[in-house]
Amino acid sequence: MWKGHQPGVYDSWKDCQKQILGFPGAKYKSFKTEKEATDAFVDSFSDHVAKGSKPTKPKGRSSSNGKVPYIYPSISVDAACSGNPGPTEYQGVDTRTKEVIFRKGPYENGTNNIGEFLALVHALALFHKSNPDLPIYTDSRTAQAWVRNKKVKTTLPRTSKNEVLFSLMDRAIMWLHANTYRNPIIKWDTKGWGEIPADFGRK
Repeated sequence: MWKGHQPGVYDSWKDCQKQILGFPGAKYKSFKTEKEATDAFVDSFSDHVAKGSKPTKPKGRSSSNGKVPYIYPSISVDAACSGNPGPTEYQGVDTRTKEVIFRKGPYENGTNNIGEFLALVHALALFHKSNPDLPIYTDSRTAQAWVRNKKVKTTLPRTSKNEVLFSLMDRAIMWLHANTYRNPIIKWDTKGWGEIPADFGRK
């Protein structure tokens, strides 16, 4: 979806529909695969609705078959958790250079999903004014859903040990409700591209 409440690539019509209902002039289109949708998202809407038009590709790292697998410039986020629950940390890096842009934690008694969610919101808050069109990659569908729904669905109990983490989640949810953003959040294709650049390398 190129134009809507929260532009991006969605894996279900139900999720996409939420972003176009009540939005004048919404621009969206379905594709057979997630890769086709991701590739199309970096083009203009007219490239994929105008008869006989040819899509243009952005600059980026080329794969062996000459296709651009992901977008530059962009950032990638990821989290790591030692145990479940356990010490949790997250970071955001430049997708191309892997330069660390932010890194937080470890925080006690968290989960990987919580870390992934906080990483996404941290990136959105960091760039929503300075670079509002910067794509953000994540390998967590759960974190994408939590951000999209502005709600965290975790079974982890809130305790004195993880109070800091839960306070950060509270703040993140408040930010999502108080702000809008244009940064596209795109699912990283681990199978096709390897580990996300922000991976902590602890698998």
